[in-house]
Amino acid sequence: MFLAGDIGGTKTNLALYEYRHDKLVAQKSMSYPSKERASLEEIVREFLADGPSGVKSACFGVAGPVKGGVVQVTNLPWTVDAAALQKSLNFQTVSLLNDLEANAYGINTLESHELLSLNPKGNARQVGNRAMIAAGTGLGEAGMLWDGVAHRPFASEGGHASFAPNDAIGDELLVFLRKERGHVSWERVLSGMGMSNLYRFFRERSGVPEPEWLTAQLHEGDLGAVVTHAGLAGTDPVCVEALDCFTRNYGAEAGNLALKMLALGGVYIGGGIAPKMLPKMQSEIFLKAFFHKGRLSPLLETIPIYVILNAKTALQGAAWFAAHSG
Repeated sequence: MFLAGDIGGTKTNLALYEYRHDKLVAQKSMSYPSKERASLEEIVREFLADGPSGVKSACFGVAGPVKGGVVQVTNLPWTVDAAALQKSLNFQTVSLLNDLEANAYGINTLESHELLSLNPKGNARQVGNRAMIAAGTGLGEAGMLWDGVAHRPFASEGGHASFAPNDAIGDELLVFLRKERGHVSWERVLSGMGMSNLYRFFRERSGVPEPEWLTAQLHEGDLGAVVTHAGLAGTDPVCVEALDCFTRNYGAEAGNLALKMLALGGVYIGGGIAPKMLPKMQSEIFLKAFFHKGRLSPLLETIPIYVILNAKTALQGAAWFAAHSG
């Protein structure tokens, strides 16, 4: 039995898996609000307190750079140390992966219906490098090197690379955020905080006061979810602009990543945001931004693009890694 974890700035998801007939089968799973707990160890102990017993191997996908088996979680005041966890929990092995690396391993566990194709002209291939991008609380990016036999995931921190706009509105946005932040990364415009930044920018740019009904919804709910819903419904012009810009940013950076990884084997879009805005992800706004790469546009038009619909892909990837790393 394998303990798998997906640790992010908002939620920590844990699950116990077994392998049956060459497939992962979940035995137990729980989700915890990360910021309400002092450490990952505290959550793991609570999760395992009422059984089942016999867990000896664990793998955690963590939102942050893993160095020497230690990671400082990017959007959470936690330091996760594999060796310390192994000793304190009396496990035989504990592995740490970057969360996008775990997502990439999780592709091995997905069924065809759990992937939504966005590029009808994409040439579906098994060979060639792959890339993964995922906007959620932050922005994660990873690669999958094709070694001639299999895809080998590797982590990156590409979400923190400098934002590079490609139109006049993007130029204004960069100036707006640079005054506040100095360095403006892609995560600042393509993540949960990114949606907040885009909404503030377009609201100020519009000069139109926020309608009372929207203020009430923003006060009671998650900003990203409220702006996305209003943008999809077309009930507030500023939300429409913010969501369209978010979609362009997603397409543009996904295309950037495809070029950097030469991801002829496909670009996979994970994270919690894309499945909630599928009409925009399937629109020309996303694809035009993805393809808009000058002389390399024809190459990008051949690359398959998929939205991952299974929210547990990172968990399954961590479990898959634990099962195959012994």
